Amino acid sequence: MRVGIGYDSHRFIAGRPLVLGGVTIPHPLGLAGHSDADVVLHALGDALLGAAALGDIGAFFPDDDTRFKDADSSELLRTIVTQVQAAGYRVGNVDMTILAEQPRVLPYINPMREHLAGLLQTRPADVSIKGKTNEKMGWLGRGEGIACLAVAVLEHLPA
Repeated sequence: MRVGIGYDSHRFIAGRPLVLGGVTIPHPLGLAGHSDADVVLHALGDALLGAAALGDIGAFFPDDDTRFKDADSSELLRTIVTQVQAAGYRVGNVDMTILAEQPRVLPYINPMREHLAGLLQTRPADVSIKGKTNEKMGWLGRGEGIACLAVAVLEHLPA
């Protein structure tokens, strides 16, 4: 088995949809970023790449490359999963913690788990997502953005 950890954060911005875990969530603000700024998928991508010792998401999808401007992070994660499989691994399980004062993510966790299971080619039971606040502390606590922590376990593919 191999284990990787990922982290991502983005600040809120007006005029963009809020996408978390591949699910569009009703909210007056979206997240600023070169792609769709899905912090869940970006953190998960880094965890997967880290577990396979393949680098980080920025090496695959640089933020100065116009091909990835407003990119759907679900498609980026599909590419990462393909790279992980090519390196000889499959996803065992993943665990993510979304850090946000608002919006509350609980109503969207099961749709995110379903979506991620499809992208990862695994079962929803192998995808864990939790939402936590930052207890009003720091930039997250002031509601300036959202962050996500992710852990991924990879298993060697059978020879």
